[in-house]
Amino acid sequence: MARALRVQYPGALYHITNRSNERKIIFRDDIDRKNFLEILSRSIDIYSTTLHSFVLMNNHWHILIQTPLGNLSEFMRHFNITYTSYYNRRYKRVGHLYQGRYKSFLVERDAYLSQVSRYIHLNPVRVADMKQLPLEERLKYLWNYKWSSLPGYLVLKNRLDFLEYATVLAEYGGDVPAGRERYRKQIIEDLAAGLAIRKQIVGQSILGSKDFVSWVKDNFLEKEKDRERPDIGKICRYLSKEEVLAVVEKEAGINRVIQSTGTDRQIIMTALYKYAGLNNREIGDLFGIDYSTVSQGRQRLRVKAEKDKKIRAVLERIDKEVSRIKI
Repeated sequence: MARALRVQYPGALYHITNRSNERKIIFRDDIDRKNFLEILSRSIDIYSTTLHSFVLMNNHWHILIQTPLGNLSEFMRHFNITYTSYYNRRYKRVGHLYQGRYKSFLVERDAYLSQVSRYIHLNPVRVADMKQLPLEERLKYLWNYKWSSLPGYLVLKNRLDFLEYATVLAEYGGDVPAGRERYRKQIIEDLAAGLAIRKQIVGQSILGSKDFVSWVKDNFLEKEKDRERPDIGKICRYLSKEEVLAVVEKEAGINRVIQSTGTDRQIIMTALYKYAGLNNREIGDLFGIDYSTVSQGRQRLRVKAEKDKKIRAVLERIDKEVSRIKI
């Protein structure tokens, strides 16, 4: 069977799932689950992606994620490698954690966003053992399953700060009590009636209307010589180095790039990485430093931003201005 195509473009929405090697457990306890979500949160921040839904099962997981920068491969490479490294260190093991490359399904946002989100949230009660139970028992289990984004869709106090809820809930009247209640009722209806999306997937990789499938084929498949993996450089939409530096100067007040030090330099390096698409080596060449120093500097900035509101505010202003330019 041919491998599913990887289509990447700015704003693309994906349902992604990955299963453990030999179907072994990849979350042995809540410490593993918490570390997985922490790594997911950091990866989202680094690659400027948007997470809409997720669920963690014992030997696999699902996420519904959007890539404003068209950088799915880079995001997933970092995310998978980082969790595998954590897992191998903790359990003193080596080798692959997952059975193969992750599965990604390109999703048409307007037509299928909500449906895929609900499909992901229903996973805890779709396993064989749960299917034999009465509907009320399955619902009780589902409402109490905490390793999913569903609790945050229903109750505000259960929300995670790295997840976007409003986009899905817009279909139900918005992120208001009535909208959240409608989403809950739809989950109940889906569980009673059954919700299947696999048969709707085209070519192992696209979930969308005929028009959407045609648009994807016309724009990203037919014209590409490498049909296995379209040229990311032609599809991703990064700003130029000069544009990014101009945004940093405007929003952070940093105008001496080469002479910058400390936090200022870390902000510049992070912005060039996220918004100009430069890698660590290219950024290091700009400053006359080693690529590993760039990586360490970006990591230090993430730690600082978690504790310092002023730094977070600067990064948010830069992100907002970049988004405005890209529209």
